[in-house]
Amino acid sequence: MTATDNDYDFDLITIGAGSGGVRASRMAASKGARVAVIENLRTGGTCVMRGCVPKKLLVIASHFADDMEDAAGYGWAPKQMDLNWGKLIANKDAELERLEGIYHNLLINAGVTEIFGTGIITDPHTVEVSGKSYTAKNILVTTGGWPTTIKVPGIEHVITSNEALDLKSRPERIVIVGGGYIAVEFAGIFNGCGAHVDIVIRADSVLRGFDEDMRSTLQKEIIKKGINVHHGVNVTSIDKKGDACQVHLDDGRTLYADQVMYATGRAPNTKNIGLQQVGVKLDQVGAIIVDNTFQTNINSIYALGDVTNRNNLTPVALSEAMVLVDNLFGNMRRTMDYDTIPSAVFSQPPIACVGLTEHEARELGPVTIYKSAFRPMKYTLSGRDEKTVMKLVVDANTDRVLGCHMIGLDAPEIIQGLAVALKAGATKTIFDSTIGIHPTAAEEFVTMREPIS
Repeated sequence: MTATDNDYDFDLITIGAGSGGVRASRMAASKGARVAVIENLRTGGTCVMRGCVPKKLLVIASHFADDMEDAAGYGWAPKQMDLNWGKLIANKDAELERLEGIYHNLLINAGVTEIFGTGIITDPHTVEVSGKSYTAKNILVTTGGWPTTIKVPGIEHVITSNEALDLKSRPERIVIVGGGYIAVEFAGIFNGCGAHVDIVIRADSVLRGFDEDMRSTLQKEIIKKGINVHHGVNVTSIDKKGDACQVHLDDGRTLYADQVMYATGRAPNTKNIGLQQVGVKLDQVGAIIVDNTFQTNINSIYALGDVTNRNNLTPVALSEAMVLVDNLFGNMRRTMDYDTIPSAVFSQPPIACVGLTEHEARELGPVTIYKSAFRPMKYTLSGRDEKTVMKLVVDANTDRVLGCHMIGLDAPEIIQGLAVALKAGATKTIFDSTIGIHPTAAEEFVTMREPIS
C-alpha cells in the first residue's frame, strides 16, 4: 500500500535553520506545505550567527582607527579614542539576538513548526529529535559547514572563526594559520583593532583561487599595514605556557602569541545525522552528493547550501532554496544557474570579483586584459599609501567581458552592479559606451581603453 501525503506529519522537514534552510522552509509553507525545521544551535545558521554578519560588523569596527587617522588630512583633529572590545562584542551580540528574533518571526508567521534539537534521519521519511520521531514526505538537509583544523601537536590550544567572534578580550598578539578569505578577514579585524598579527601560509601568497593581481596586491597591502605574512611554511607544533602560546614552524622559527587561530578550511556538517545509515551518498570530503534539483540518491532526501560543498555562499543557498521549493511545491522544473556568481572578501582593502580570473579565461582561449591601478581619492589628502586595482578580462574573439576584478575601497558595492552586466552578457564595447559617474572609482571600469596584454 502506497503512503499518501496525509500519512506523514509534514510535507517537508528541514534539518538546519541557516539561511538556506529558513528560506526553503518558509517559502514552502507559503505555498501551503506543512513544514518543520530542526535546529540544534541558533536559528540563522553560519551566516547570521557565526560568519558573514558578525564578521562584517567587526570589519566595520576595525576601520575606525584608520578613518580617524585619515581625518587629520582633511583638517580634523580627532580626540584620542580607545577601543572598548567588550562593548563591541556586546553590541554585536545584541544585533545577532535581534536578527535571530526576526528569523523566528519569519518562520512563525509562515506557519513553520520549529523543533529544537539534533535531527537524526532514521529512514527516508523519518527524522528523530531527542527520542521523538517525525515523518515527512520529503527531508531537506541544510546543515552547512563547520571549521576544520590540521592535526598537529598542541592543536587543542587553538581557536577557529567560531570562537574568534566571541573573544571576551582582544588579544595583544595573534597568529592566524591559513591564507583563505576567513584568515585575511580576521587578520584585518585584529590588526585594525590594534593587535599584532602574524599569518602563516603554506603557499607563496594569500587567497588561492583568486585572480593573481588581486592576490599579490592584497598581500602587499596587508604587509604595509603591519601584518606579518610567513609564507611557504607549516606549523609543526603549538605549546602553551600560561596564557601565552608558542607556534613552531618547520623552518625552525617560533612565533609567540596570546591566541592562535586556525582558518584552514571548512567541512560539510554531515556527521552523526544518520545520512550514511540510510544510504545517502557523500563525496570524499563528506559533502552530500545531489543532482541539479538537489535530490540525493534517496528520492525523498534533498540537500542544498554549504553541506553540498559546491558554491558556499549565502546568496547561492537562498537561490537554491527557491529552486527547490518551486520544484517540490510549485509544479515547476527549474535548475540553478551557477554562472557569473559575484563574491567578495572583506579584507583590508576588500576584494570583489565576478566571472573568470585571467588564468581561467586564458585556458579557454585568447583574451585581452585591461588593468588600472591608482590611489583612491580619499587618500590623496590623508597621504595613506594604499592602492586600488581594477581589472577586466575580455574574450578577444567575441569582445564579451568574462571577468571583473577589483581590490580597493567599496569593491564589493561596485562589483555587485557589474555582476548584472556580466549576467546580461555585456561586451567591452558596451562598457566603453557607458558614461561614468565622476569623480568615482567605479568610473574606471568604463574608461579603461588601452589593454595591457
